[in-house]
Amino acid sequence: MDTEWSVEFLNDTAEAEFDQLPTGIKAKIVRISQLIEQVGLLSVKEPYVRHVHDKIWEIRARAKEKLARSLYTTVTGKRVIILRTFVKKTRKTPKREIELALQRMKEFDHGKKITR
Repeated sequence: MDTEWSVEFLNDTAEAEFDQLPTGIKAKIVRISQLIEQVGLLSVKEPYVRHVHDKIWEIRARAKEKLARSLYTTVTGKRVIILRTFVKKTRKTPKREIELALQRMKEFDHGKKITR
């Protein structure tokens, strides 16, 4: 098994987006995050995670309230960095959400946060 992974938020903004989700969806994302940490990211597949674009992947959560996605990237040290979390309202992941995640991903350089 490929364990020793950690799941963390990029920053307070990314965590605040998660905190605004309905309780049921938050619980699903937490459960999938725990699964990644327990068995390793490489062992977790669809329907829980899916590749979106370039180095952006998504944690996919569905609860009776709604659908939500947490867009993430991976960095050195077996770290999953959640970049953006949102309630999904369309069939396809909106381009603006992917672009925002890509922009936030630039805050990391080879596994280290860039200081400004």
